[in-house]
Amino acid sequence: MRKVSGAVGAAVLLSSILISAQAGQSVPTSGNERSTAWFVELSSPPAVEGSSVATLDGEEAAFHNSAAAAGVNYTRGRSFRKLWNGITVGASPSDVAKIRGLSGVRAVYPVANVTVAQAQTPGPPVADLITALAMTGADIAQETLGFTGRGVTVAVIDTGIDYDHPDLGGCFGPGCRVSKGFDFVGDAYNNDITSPAYNPIPTPDPFPDDCNGHGTHVSGIVGANGQLKGVAPEVTFHAYRVFGCNGSTSADIMLAAMEQAMDDGTDVVNMSIGSALAWPNYPTSQGADRLVKHGIVVVASIGNEGALGLYAAAAPGNGKDVIGVASFDNTHANLTAFSITPDNMLIGYIEAAGAPPPPVTGSFPMARTGTTTTANDACNPLAPGSLTGKVALIRRGTCGFYQKAFNAQTAGAAGVVLYNNVAGFISPTVAGAPPITIPVVSITAARGALIDGRLQSGPVTLTWTSQIASEPNPTANLISTFSSYGLPPDLSLKPDLGAPGGTVRSTLPLEQGGYGNLSGTSMSSPHVAGAVALLLQASPKTRPDEVMARLRNTARPHLWAGNPALGFLDNVHRQGAGMLRIDDAIETDALVTPSKLALGEIESGSITEKIEITLDDTHGHRGKGGHANDDAVTYTLGHEAALATGPNTFAPQFLAAFATVAFSKNTVTLGGSAHHNDASIRVTITPPSVPAARLFGGYITLTPDDGSPVLRVPYSGYNGDYQAITVLVPTPNGFPWLAKLVGNSFFNQPSGASYTMAGNDVPFFLVHFDHQVQLLAMEIIDVSNGASQGFADLEEFLIRNSAPTSFFAVPWDGTSIKKIGGKLKTLPNGAYRIELSVLKALGDPDNPAHTEHWTSPNIVIARP
Repeated sequence: MRKVSGAVGAAVLLSSILISAQAGQSVPTSGNERSTAWFVELSSPPAVEGSSVATLDGEEAAFHNSAAAAGVNYTRGRSFRKLWNGITVGASPSDVAKIRGLSGVRAVYPVANVTVAQAQTPGPPVADLITALAMTGADIAQETLGFTGRGVTVAVIDTGIDYDHPDLGGCFGPGCRVSKGFDFVGDAYNNDITSPAYNPIPTPDPFPDDCNGHGTHVSGIVGANGQLKGVAPEVTFHAYRVFGCNGSTSADIMLAAMEQAMDDGTDVVNMSIGSALAWPNYPTSQGADRLVKHGIVVVASIGNEGALGLYAAAAPGNGKDVIGVASFDNTHANLTAFSITPDNMLIGYIEAAGAPPPPVTGSFPMARTGTTTTANDACNPLAPGSLTGKVALIRRGTCGFYQKAFNAQTAGAAGVVLYNNVAGFISPTVAGAPPITIPVVSITAARGALIDGRLQSGPVTLTWTSQIASEPNPTANLISTFSSYGLPPDLSLKPDLGAPGGTVRSTLPLEQGGYGNLSGTSMSSPHVAGAVALLLQASPKTRPDEVMARLRNTARPHLWAGNPALGFLDNVHRQGAGMLRIDDAIETDALVTPSKLALGEIESGSITEKIEITLDDTHGHRGKGGHANDDAVTYTLGHEAALATGPNTFAPQFLAAFATVAFSKNTVTLGGSAHHNDASIRVTITPPSVPAARLFGGYITLTPDDGSPVLRVPYSGYNGDYQAITVLVPTPNGFPWLAKLVGNSFFNQPSGASYTMAGNDVPFFLVHFDHQVQLLAMEIIDVSNGASQGFADLEEFLIRNSAPTSFFAVPWDGTSIKKIGGKLKTLPNGAYRIELSVLKALGDPDNPAHTEHWTSPNIVIARP
């Protein structure tokens, strides 16, 4: 479809689609991404910004009184005072619309459901965490510089910590490594409404033990000290458990844990959890930013939603002052292995979910499932008995993993070895019916090709073992495929930097084997949190903003994961400043501020930014490459361009289209006899000349002549008219719709409809957002006279849909408001229509081109 940017054009386009929609067309309610729980932000700033507790208590009491007077039905959730002022409620969508109309309500946000990755492949303790430490210079910081995190406290907000684990101290309480903490939820808590074990009722207790595994794995990366050694092996932990043994949690529980971490006096907070697609003013981001203003460094994962496309950075990692962390793949993976003849080579594997675990003994002949001229993919049924007693080698591709495993099993196979058809590891699932009853494992493409070649030359025997193989990772030092893309919808620069998160072995609860592999930005975030602890030990009075600047300035950008051989740097909105180098961050004597440049929207021409170089030798140490203030150092200005992405949000397109950069001076000298300890430089950045290159970025470099590391300032921007992005994309269903809810389906009403306004017989408006929305307004028009009756709904800062075909269902209960926080009015029976408008991200409400419109069919309110 063609794009439209003007309000009139959008209305015409969408109306023409609506006319062609068929009455009775329906979509299941499962496609609806609306929330059922809500943050309600009240008027005053929170206590940490100076409001009195009495004022905040009074505002909540006034809210409840107003809600009762307006007949709003809701269930009370949590109350917040310290980092954020407001409450959470459970309410139907129609009651939420009423809540927005209550006096004293500043904003309403959905309470996001937050999931956590599960541990993989428990096994013996093998220190492949060492390879991750070497990637970031943490090994140098420990072994050469002598920093261990001693005296620094790191709070882990996660699934808890197995504090009985000897690598994490073996006890809980004063004098233990896990010295403080709290369990906010209990074992049985599970906020996943789709789970048979759904249980949203927390049962808190004082003991933040871990029956899930994720938080223990995270904590081991921060600071294990035993058979495994983490980044900062002598930190003290605070543990805040916000997940049950299984399932998900909610964003309000995360916020409650942040408030507790502040009260308990932590130095660093790590949150390896988040809410994708969020605006940076989401409540967990607001709370995290206020922790930073309170002097606490906050580190958070940027998200594992690489598959969602652009603008997916998660809260709270997208917070302005939060260190949002991307994931790079580890250089090696230490995996349980089988051996193959004739040389008994060990080959590490990953177990497939949905299949029984492999044995640790036993030998079997291997077999291909294709010939030298046909695909070895096992997607077609295999002859019965053709694989009896053999382990089948099967290549990825053409059909699903379950189909491959089932065909091999039906042919009598004793096991399956899947090998990748592209670089990297895979974590397959073969769950299905009937179930797979033979072991299924996966290996890399290179290992699979090696076995395949041997099988074409002669027999190969596989022997299952309990041994560990250190497998080189073909995607080492590249951004992990799962790592989320920025930018946030306000075009701030996120993520900030990255660390190893793909295939990291760390601690697990003792009952889960004690050690195992996990992948995710959940693993890269604690690596940075541990690194911050090393920096704070080296320089205890370092402010959070300086911590951020040191980490960004000294990070090293890496090549594009799509094809590193081309030599292009990966997107700034995917890797931020690049890979963490904590040894350089500790030792650098020069800082560049601002440490990042978020250029925003550039419709034409160039943009000029000012950066300052400040020589800083206040930390009382000089390491390799360090220089004192009286040593003259000359910095040469330079530019490293990174790849851009095209206009498609859901399927990023990568373009070798680069900005150009000019400087007011090409070199600057600091220190020496003149004792100049700071200098300013003006930087002029001109966006790519290729119009399709929308999100672009790169790095301003400052190369010193004394051999110390290059300093960098990442920049990013949007090339073109940001508000030209079409939001109300109709999808194949032809949204927006006026709809009726019948059972588990919404039915389109293109010719209008009558509603009794009882139960679920209310109008629903189904919309798909291709991009985040700054303001959704649904104005009510009386059909009889064309007069405005106020608004059915007013919502600010909405997320986009997660998929090209999903939608939001917005109900209307027949009431209207004049503004957010205004009075509610119940409209009489009659005929109305809705003028729906969306103000685009960063849009100007006075510019008609920044708003899209849709007009509904007539709606008859016919209460009995």
